[in-house]
Amino acid sequence: MRRILITGGAGFVGSHLSKRLVSEGHDVLCVDNYYTGNKENIAPLMGRKNFEILRHDVTFPLYVEVDEIYNLACPASPIYYQHDPVQTTKTSVHGAINMLGLAKRLNARILQASTSEVYGDPKVHPQVESYWGHVNPIGVRSCYDEGKRCAETLFFDYKRQHGLNVKIARLFNTYGPNMHPDDGRVVSNFIVQALQGKPITIYGDGSQTRSFCYIDDMIEAFIRLMNTPEDFSGPVNLGNPGEFSILELAEIVVSLTNSSSEICFKKLPHDDPVQRQPDISLAKEKLSWTPKVNLEDGLIKTIRYFELLIKN
Repeated sequence: MRRILITGGAGFVGSHLSKRLVSEGHDVLCVDNYYTGNKENIAPLMGRKNFEILRHDVTFPLYVEVDEIYNLACPASPIYYQHDPVQTTKTSVHGAINMLGLAKRLNARILQASTSEVYGDPKVHPQVESYWGHVNPIGVRSCYDEGKRCAETLFFDYKRQHGLNVKIARLFNTYGPNMHPDDGRVVSNFIVQALQGKPITIYGDGSQTRSFCYIDDMIEAFIRLMNTPEDFSGPVNLGNPGEFSILELAEIVVSLTNSSSEICFKKLPHDDPVQRQPDISLAKEKLSWTPKVNLEDGLIKTIRYFELLIKN
């Protein structure tokens, strides 16, 4: 049994990680300021003796006693991270500094939830960890992209300078229950629009591609990465290498929901990546991990969640 801190623990990914680790018998401290996190996501855990929640903003120092830290705190949806871009950068950078400082004091291992957005609009396809990326440092998405890139820099500098046991996961598109219905991400957008019979909104011509990983697969990868030997820090791509166009995703969602929604097209947002597909060779080698849930099965589970959410 370990004492584990999860920042952003009431968010989409954090809540699933909290549930998994609590179910395994670990003492879990969930920290969240509820900017995008939701208490409903962790409500089933509230009565558990090995689960504790603390309202806190990671841009301020935190003094607790733990063995491991999963640093997930940061809005991941463009709608939310562009609403207050200065705070988004501070969350990634100051948050990383504060959590690394805590890990250093405690000699705790620490995992950073980074992102495929560190590759920007990539010129290499599929993306491999050795690729440095093609990122606009002054665009509307830069607060998130560059904030995460700087966090990775800090993690490796703490490793080199202080010998800290760090892990960096680069998450590609992840979906599943507990996603916010209004977060602006493509899977939740399409499902909610389809269930409500509204037009399915595609930005651009729909030819841009993404790779979609179901949340249970992602959580398994997180835990395996955290438990790798100290000499492996990553960064490691985590995602499903199956590549789908946005138009294909829309058509699948319409079919699975039996929706009458029509597909409409709008202007592509600035700096929106044209291609996203992870090369997961490193994850296969170091974590013995590959995603198990295919897109259609994962979407069916996610649709059921949103059907209940919308009814209530």
